[in-house]
Amino acid sequence: MSMLIHITTVPATLSFLRGQMGYVRARGFDIHAISSSAPRLVTFGQEQGVTVHAVDMLRRITPLKDIVALVRLYRLLQRLRPTIVHAHTPKGGLLGMLAALLAGVPVRIYHVHGLPLMTSQGIRRFILTLSERISCLCAHRVLCVSPSIRQVTIDLDLCPADKSAVLCAGSIDGIDARNRFNPTRLGGDARLETRRTWDIPTEARAIGFAGRVVRDKGIEDLIAAWALLRVRFPDLHLMIAGKLESQDPVSKQIMQAMHNDTRIHVMGHVRQMPLIYAAMDVVVLPTHREGFGLVQAEASAMALPVVSTAVPGCVDAVVDGVTGTLVPPRDPKALAEGIARYLDDPDLSRRHGQAGRERVLRDFRPEDIWEATYQEYVRLLQEKGLPVPASAEARP
Repeated sequence: MSMLIHITTVPATLSFLRGQMGYVRARGFDIHAISSSAPRLVTFGQEQGVTVHAVDMLRRITPLKDIVALVRLYRLLQRLRPTIVHAHTPKGGLLGMLAALLAGVPVRIYHVHGLPLMTSQGIRRFILTLSERISCLCAHRVLCVSPSIRQVTIDLDLCPADKSAVLCAGSIDGIDARNRFNPTRLGGDARLETRRTWDIPTEARAIGFAGRVVRDKGIEDLIAAWALLRVRFPDLHLMIAGKLESQDPVSKQIMQAMHNDTRIHVMGHVRQMPLIYAAMDVVVLPTHREGFGLVQAEASAMALPVVSTAVPGCVDAVVDGVTGTLVPPRDPKALAEGIARYLDDPDLSRRHGQAGRERVLRDFRPEDIWEATYQEYVRLLQEKGLPVPASAEARP
């Protein structure tokens, strides 16, 4: 049986691969996952029926610790002898591809989820650019989560065009718009119950943000836009769902503004995002960089209009003027105007929300991504003259 190993820096990234892991396992692959040690890694292995291995890796640049992690990865891969290593995110990709190359893994795939170098400067940008080039050089195939991010890798000479690809219309695992992100399956009380939980009046309007609460996600721009909107719309509330992180933190002044305003609801990490989306009227993500606009696509699946920034990754998830509105990054005034447009025009909001849901159902079906991923594995195995696993559960 061919062994496929996914490598990620942190276990949270593995959650984006749930569907395709089960799909590929059903087709005869022995699936393993390597990530930093955490209870979440063990839980993921138990839930998904995959073997997990802990190798601590830090997301930030730590040369000595990175060398230790590289040696541990190399030794583990030597012992396991996988047929395919599929590594994800910048640090997981760099260490995973180097270790797989040194261990002689026959098929190596690097998956670009995003490019932190896009908002970095100086020596940090140089190091991040170099690491991306090394990851791409060590890989046999480079997959990108969106067409616009693939174009960036080509434009910045990170990876040759003929070595990279985007599966289907993009994303890492598709969007489950039929089940999980389906407003009709939540029931009529979901919106009211969520609003009661967070003390948001039933008749009020609410805009919402979902994602890591860091500067790169445009939180400071959002709060600046909010200062304009809260005066113009006295009934408006702002919902912020996401983990506050110490790396790239927002300023103390912004944090104080978020926590002191009774109409801003800071929710922290949320597991049941469909319930949170159900309480929102407009979803806003003013990010400075993105790999693929997952939050925007989830919001569209929930039939909500989206206001986001016209940056790579977001332009693939939002069709400007059709499923949402794209504004320049770092422009709070334009952001506020984009949001106000939907608050002033409920009919436009409904039209863009419905168009977004129809697009997600058509273009981001999880099953299509799973099959495309499996076919990519098959093609690479065949190129190397290696056997392709077969299973009675495989679909025709």
